This record gives sequence, C-alpha cells and structure tokens, in this order.
Amino acid sequence: MADARIFADLKNDHDRQRKLMDKVLSANKQERGELFEELRQELQAHAAAEEESLYATMLGKPDLREDARHSVSEHKEVDDLLGELVDLDVEDAEWEAKYGELKHRYTHHIDEEEEEMFPAATEGLTSAEEEELAQVFEKRKPRELARAAEETPGDERD
Repeated sequence: MADARIFADLKNDHDRQRKLMDKVLSANKQERGELFEELRQELQAHAAAEEESLYATMLGKPDLREDARHSVSEHKEVDDLLGELVDLDVEDAEWEAKYGELKHRYTHHIDEEEEEMFPAATEGLTSAEEEELAQVFEKRKPRELARAAEETPGDERD
C-alpha cells in the first residue's frame, strides 16, 4: 500500500526537505549557508538510503526497473548541483540562480516519486518487502547523515 511505512518515511523526509528548501531562500546570508549545509547533508543521506533500500529492490523487478533507473539519474543530477553550490558563495547571484535550479529539479523529482513511482512500487512489492525496505531505510539514513557530513557532493563522490 502507498501508506506502507517505507513510503511514509520517504514522504516525511520529502516534507521536511521542502520546508528546509524554502527556509534556505528566506534566510539571511549567514543563516543561508548553515541551512544550505543542513539541506545538503539531508539530501545526500536521503538519496543514498533510498537507493540502498527502495531503488535496489525496484531494480530487481522488471516492471519497476525503469522508474528506479530514472530516479537514480535524477539523484545524480541533484548531487552534481549540490557540488556546484558548495563551490559558490551564498551571497552571489550565481548561487541563487543555481539554488533555484536545484529547488526546481528536486521538487519535480520528489513530486514524481510521490505521485507516480510510489504507487507503482506499491503494486510491485509485497507487504513483507515494504516492511523490510522501511527497516533498511531507517537503519541506513542515520549512517548516511554521518557520511554526508564528511563528504562533499558532486563528481568526486563514490
């Protein structure tokens, strides 16, 4: 079901990320840098944990494989944009333009997941698989947050 714990976990992250993206833009320059760093780590950790749980399972299912591949490629695009933003000064107009692109792409990505991919995955996964995915995601996310604090995004990441 679309209300399975794995999808609830992912949607909760998405809701928190939407709010944080808006806070970044409305913050003063000093707070903007700190909030962006929080967002960067959150997005990197979420993507890695999601790929290692939901996407890894979807890739093994022919009916869900293409959706998973598409989402993984979008994660890479977002990670590359995060890498570009890390290298820019938050006070520059170029940073704001690039951040706007990130926000647009990421919002599109999570809307697409919630509206299309999660319902499709619900039909292709058993309840037991959904429960196992939730456990993997919930265990993996804190580890990935710690990892994101130590790693920069973009092409240099493994």
